[in-house]
Amino acid sequence: MTAEIDPFHALAISRLAHRLSAEGREVIHMEFGQPSTGAPAKAIAEAHRILDTDGMGYWESIPLKTRIARHYQETYGIALDPEQIILTNGASPAFVMALSCLFAPGARVALARPGYVAYRNTLKALHMVPVELPCGEAERYQITAAAIEALEPAPEGLIVASPANPTGTIIPKDELAAITEVCRRRGIRIISDEIYHGISYVGPAHSMLEFSADTLVVNSFSKYFSMAGWRLGWLVVPPELIGAARARMGNLFLTPPSLAQHAGLTAFECRDELEGHIATYTRNRDLLLEALPKMGLRRIAPPDGAFYIYADISHLTDDAMAFCMRILEDTGIATAPGIDFDPVEGHHFMRISFAVSTDRVERAIALLEPWFAKLNAR
Repeated sequence: MTAEIDPFHALAISRLAHRLSAEGREVIHMEFGQPSTGAPAKAIAEAHRILDTDGMGYWESIPLKTRIARHYQETYGIALDPEQIILTNGASPAFVMALSCLFAPGARVALARPGYVAYRNTLKALHMVPVELPCGEAERYQITAAAIEALEPAPEGLIVASPANPTGTIIPKDELAAITEVCRRRGIRIISDEIYHGISYVGPAHSMLEFSADTLVVNSFSKYFSMAGWRLGWLVVPPELIGAARARMGNLFLTPPSLAQHAGLTAFECRDELEGHIATYTRNRDLLLEALPKMGLRRIAPPDGAFYIYADISHLTDDAMAFCMRILEDTGIATAPGIDFDPVEGHHFMRISFAVSTDRVERAIALLEPWFAKLNAR
C-alpha cells in the first residue's frame, strides 16, 4: 500500500508568484529557503575549468571527503575518518539514507512541530511514524530533553535541527548534551540536520557529534555555501554504518554530480565571500526585526540562525495559506504558510525568508508596511 503524503504548500505560492512575474508584476521571492546569491566565484571558475578538461562520470571525490573531515576537526574538534562521510545529491537523499539505515517501516521517530515539511512527509513515504512534539514559545519552538524524556513509549529515533527551519532557533550546548543523554539512556537514535550551520547570529552552533559519536549528521552545500542548485550534500555515519550507507547511496542515487563535487571542494576555500553573505543576512534580519513589529507582527520565533522569520499571525487570520496568497496578489511578496511546517498550529503562522539581497528586503518592507497598516486599521 502506498503512503499518502501532504503537498508542499509553498510550491503553490511559488507557482502563483512566477505567473504574476510572467504577467509583468513585480515579485519578491521570500517563500523558499534558498540564497539568492550563486556559488562562490572561484567555485564557478573551477567548474568552467573542469567542463573544458574533464569528461566526468560517476565519481566520489576523495579530496572532498577529506576536506569535509578536516572541516569537522577545525570547526567542532571532531576527528572523522573520511570514509564516514557519504557524499550525496543534496541533503534530501542524505536524510532518506539516514532514516533507512537506522529504522524499519513502522518505526516511530520524534521531531519538533513546527519543523521542516520534508521530515514528516519523508517519514510517511518510508512507512515510518512521525511523532510530532509541539514546541511553542515556552520551548523557543525547539525540542527539549524533557519532552523526549516524557515520551511513552520511547520512540526509535529523533530528528534534531539546530538552527531549525522554519524558526531559525538554535538549541543551547547544555540542552544538546541533555538531549543526547536522554536518547542514550532510552535507546533512541539521533539524526541531526545541520544544514544551516555557519549561518548564526548568536555564536556558532554545536554539532550533535560533539555529544554523541553515534549521531547521523545531514548537511549540504545548499545554504551556507549558496549552492542549492548544484545538488551536493553529505551524510556523516558511525563506522559500523559505512557499508549500509554506501550500499544505499550506490543503489538509490549512484553519485552526486561530478561537476558539483569539484566546485564544492573549491567552495571551502571561499570563506571571505561566504562570510559576506552572512553579513547580508544579518542586516536583513535586523531590518525585518525592526519593521515587522511595527506592522503588528510582534510574536516572532527567535531567529538565532538560518534566514527565516516565523511570525504569529493568529490575530489576523486562521488560514495562513489564504493569507499568504492574499499578500502575494496584493503586494507581490511571496512568503510561506505555516501549515507546511505545522499541520496543527501552522494555520496561524507565516514564514519569511530573508536569504535575498538587502535592497529586496527594503523593498519588501516598503510594500508590506502600507498593506499591514490598512489591514490593522479595520
